[in-house]
Amino acid sequence: MADFEFKRLAVTCGGTGGHFYPGLSIARQFQSGGGEVLLLLSGVNSEAQRAAAEKHGVPAVVLPRMPSWKKHPWRFLRGLRQGIRDSRKELRSFQPQALLGMGSFASLPAIWAARRNGVPVFLHDGNARIGLANRLLSRWALALGAGFPPVNGASCRCPVKVCGMPVRPELEAARNITRAEALAALNLHFDAGLEPERPTILIFGGSQGAAIFNRILPEALAGLDRNDFQVLHLAGRGKAEEPRRIYGDADFPFLLLESDEHMHWFLGAADLVFSRSGGSSVAELALFGRPAVLIPYPYAAENHQSDNADYLAGPGGAVRVDNAEFEVERAAALVRDFLETPERWRQRAATVAQLARPGAARAMLELMAEQLESAAGGRR
Repeated sequence: MADFEFKRLAVTCGGTGGHFYPGLSIARQFQSGGGEVLLLLSGVNSEAQRAAAEKHGVPAVVLPRMPSWKKHPWRFLRGLRQGIRDSRKELRSFQPQALLGMGSFASLPAIWAARRNGVPVFLHDGNARIGLANRLLSRWALALGAGFPPVNGASCRCPVKVCGMPVRPELEAARNITRAEALAALNLHFDAGLEPERPTILIFGGSQGAAIFNRILPEALAGLDRNDFQVLHLAGRGKAEEPRRIYGDADFPFLLLESDEHMHWFLGAADLVFSRSGGSSVAELALFGRPAVLIPYPYAAENHQSDNADYLAGPGGAVRVDNAEFEVERAAALVRDFLETPERWRQRAATVAQLARPGAARAMLELMAEQLESAAGGRR
């Protein structure tokens, strides 16, 4: 950052996109202020993530993959040893003034190496429940930035501050797009035939537990005895065939895609969203002020998606429905309620918008700068 004293930052992340993309957003924010940054990646998606980073001009290095320590303990130890060796080499070459770990055990080798190289360590957690890896690694960290007020913050061994969940700069820049602008962009880009006067329902999150989004919701919508709405449906890679069959000759407008990079158009156009409750999804819903029905992924570690959903649902900004309870009848009832009591859902939207934390990437960097300055002062 141009107004910060530290100028060289390493970020370690990997595994799922929920760890990588917030780390990339922080890296891009730091770089945009004149800082130098290096990503240290580990996980099954590392090569694709390196390509995504380099597309934005962020240099990245792939470290050895870290298998599950529960399933493959010996392979985990081998990966850890090689990862520490490679990380120490990269850190000695790059000479960062701080290292930021974005959660998961994929960050362990680089954090261990940073400790041995004397590089100050920071952590970020993108869920409302701080994960096991971050709880264990917090004893080595100067501070942890949380995406949401943590339900278990007392379990950390370092100071915890709520900074927010970093989202892609393009999304943050487009957060004030109007509904009319978003619908017009979708119609122009996809020749979608969407009508501004119709309430718009957005469905996304089909890559895991696809039946919830790609069978149950389409069946509920197709079975309604009304057509005074329209649907945007992002089914997930290779998942569009089933909802396309169910929608069939639906007499309401719908746009069905596997995925699309223009997420701000879809969020901007939506009046109601059905989705999972990963940290990034929850942060984006708040950023755009969109009410939602959240169905937490039931196999998320320590059930953290339920805690994320409660961040919006607790104050009344969303409705949380557990996976096992989300049947066709329940989905149809929620859609009818949305169509018949629009003011209630507009109030949910206002509540959600109040929970947004824009500027999360900068807030994390400011926390790091403050802690580094404080630590430097203590050494004088």
